Amino acid sequence: MMGGQSKADSGGQIKISFGYHCNNSTDDSGEESDGIDVRPGSKLRRANSSFSCLSGAALSANATLANTNICNGLFGAEILPALDSPTSFRRIPSSPSFSKLDLLSSSFQSSLSNLSCSPSSPSELAEDNSSSLRSTSAPSRCENFLNATEVKIAGGAAGEDRVQAVCSEENDSLFCGIYDGFNGRDAADFLAGTLYETIRHYLGLLDCELERESKVSDRVGFYGLPYLEVEKSCTSFKQRVLNSLEQALIQAENDFLHMVEQEMDNRPDLVSIGSCVLVVLLLGKNMYVLNAGDSRAVLATYGEGIGANSDGRLQAVQLTVSHTVDDESERIQLLKNHPEDPSTIVGGKVKGRLKVTRALGVGYLKKKSMNDALMGILRVRNLVSPPYVTVQPSRTVHEISSSDHFVVLGSDGLFDFFNNDDVVKLVHSYIQRYPFGDPAKFLVEQLVMRAADCAGFSKEELMSIPAGRRRKYHDDVTVMVIILGMNKRTSKASTRL
Repeated sequence: MMGGQSKADSGGQIKISFGYHCNNSTDDSGEESDGIDVRPGSKLRRANSSFSCLSGAALSANATLANTNICNGLFGAEILPALDSPTSFRRIPSSPSFSKLDLLSSSFQSSLSNLSCSPSSPSELAEDNSSSLRSTSAPSRCENFLNATEVKIAGGAAGEDRVQAVCSEENDSLFCGIYDGFNGRDAADFLAGTLYETIRHYLGLLDCELERESKVSDRVGFYGLPYLEVEKSCTSFKQRVLNSLEQALIQAENDFLHMVEQEMDNRPDLVSIGSCVLVVLLLGKNMYVLNAGDSRAVLATYGEGIGANSDGRLQAVQLTVSHTVDDESERIQLLKNHPEDPSTIVGGKVKGRLKVTRALGVGYLKKKSMNDALMGILRVRNLVSPPYVTVQPSRTVHEISSSDHFVVLGSDGLFDFFNNDDVVKLVHSYIQRYPFGDPAKFLVEQLVMRAADCAGFSKEELMSIPAGRRRKYHDDVTVMVIILGMNKRTSKASTRL
């Protein structure tokens, strides 16, 4: 358990925390950072560090039942308990916990070939139609990321939000996922239980494809020692990684909606449940970003890249697109896609129901059969030309440089109170004063104070309001701060739910 536990614990709102920072020292002191299970005597290879520490924090506002009865209770009983680690990062064993996905209903297997995004190779999926989410045909070296000695995982839930982080210092990689659920947490739970494994599967396919293309027989896999640096940095390679991430997300969408179709007779509420998705994957010096919805990734940089000034000041650069009807380009595209439907946007929402234009799930806005599963006023009238919401993500890759300082990932609850510049200034001022502190926890505390001030309460008064009623004053909020490697800072990290 990390030190500095919030006083709000006694009120029952802030319950769990986990921490992580990279071991960049060379003094062999053996001292372990708070909340990290590190095997005695282990050595971490950090020759080309892309990040130095991770700080995460989350706070719930919604009173949400953990509706994990999906897949005959498999998620609640098997998958999520195996993946969640609320008080520390823990090592993935050589037979990873993610293998619980092998227990998924075979009905999911039939949807593997139904991707709406073409793979980078026409034969990429044809060879794998009958496999489960965890590939059994790929060579074992394509699976060595999760099996790497120093892979660690942490994650948890905050209301309808879920947060997940997987780190391998050995392979210089970090996966961060923020899943901002709405109308329930089933979609966010599904993502927490499957998306990382699905991404690993598709990157494994890419790795094997690159192996086949290569005429150099002694080169190792994608997750092992890197290929030639010229290949790793080329545009085509990066685009193929982004393609793999997108394919994985679309696969997750197909699997979730297939599950909903199987269970909606008993649980019609599933057709209205969805989740925004934000994924950041650091592989060496490249940071891949994928988002669908209104969560954000904001880079703090001194560099001269897109969105940055050259006056030497730290700048906030948003790496994601906010997919809402408030965004002009999203609104125009949505109306263009449905020229025969005058009620596409009603009251500033898609079909009068949803602010976001892209998300996983929400099947009732994507398929007429799912909308028909709802009764009475819950059903959308005049569903003329579905789908009205898509899971098609925005995607980008950023090559980390010495000018880049940190990245803040946040669900939309954070940006209800702070803009991008506010977030960067708050984090920067905090880590200057407290280089060993927890900037994500600090951001959440600042949000609570601002929300309390807006409501005319003290912080303590606001935090004493039960979840559910407190949603009136702020949303669920999830934050992660990644201090990039060139800064060589270390930090405790926590998730506060």
